[in-house]
Amino acid sequence: MAELFGDLRGQAQAVALLTSALQQQRLAPAYLFCGPDGVGRRLAALRFLEGVIAGVDGSASVRRRLQDGNHPDLLWVEPTYSEKGQLVPASQALEAGVSRKAPPQLRLEQVRAVSQFLARRPVEAPRCLVVMEAVEAMAEGAANALLKTLEEPGGGLLVLLSAAPDRLLSTIRSRCQSIPFSRLEPALLQQILADCAGHAAPAAAPDPPELLALAAGSPGALLEHRQQWQALPEGLAERCSSLVSAPGAASPMDALALARDLSEALDVEQQLWLLDWWQLQLWQRHHDPTPLRRLEQLRQQLRSYVQPRLAWEVALLELSGVRA
Repeated sequence: MAELFGDLRGQAQAVALLTSALQQQRLAPAYLFCGPDGVGRRLAALRFLEGVIAGVDGSASVRRRLQDGNHPDLLWVEPTYSEKGQLVPASQALEAGVSRKAPPQLRLEQVRAVSQFLARRPVEAPRCLVVMEAVEAMAEGAANALLKTLEEPGGGLLVLLSAAPDRLLSTIRSRCQSIPFSRLEPALLQQILADCAGHAAPAAAPDPPELLALAAGSPGALLEHRQQWQALPEGLAERCSSLVSAPGAASPMDALALARDLSEALDVEQQLWLLDWWQLQLWQRHHDPTPLRRLEQLRQQLRSYVQPRLAWEVALLELSGVRA
């Protein structure tokens, strides 16, 4: 059993709970793996399902098939983009050239497919298995459909992954056994990143302090933040910083030009990430909540499908003005 979760580091509580369930063969119909992104929730789900299928000692062949996504009794569901009538998983959107003008969602038809999958007879495993990523990214209709599935789970097993469980319906949370995942200690974070250096390109330069703060103990999050930072067009972050560096420092034309460049150069997901970085930087430098509240309003507008350039123009014009 120790080897089954041997590569899941820094999550002793989660490992203990999952190990106990497998050893005693007392499996809940639904689990909620909750905690920050990038700390091992996805890996834990794979290893847990391996234990469900192959027993407490695990199986190399089952592990490989689960990892590759080709086990007949596993359905892995992630948020999708709607593109020309087709649902494109978020992990495939960039390769498929999908225009990411709005955040991906878990959709009603995906939840219905989950219900149908759980109702079928398993081919090889003891039961049908479903993992749903980012379950907080559900519209109301999808959430209600998921609740109905949880009320009548049948003989399957459902694992929900969420970095924001507070955004889920309380009735959904109450029907799942919660498995908490925590942020990693700084020393373990650096050790894991050092181990990852052989599999991914290391950072070309020291990480800006804002990236380390955003990651907050999550190696996966820090790697993602690095990618987002490196993908920004040169000078764009500096222009955001200088916009509110001093009252009246930027002209209205500067604000409008920045709004144009942000909306044209970045898709909505990148814009939302930039807001996270900018809010943290503003707080660390000025400790003034006023611009943070305005950027939070902008975030809600971008998530509500307001025309991005217009939303940026209004927000940046306000931010560039003289603040009381």
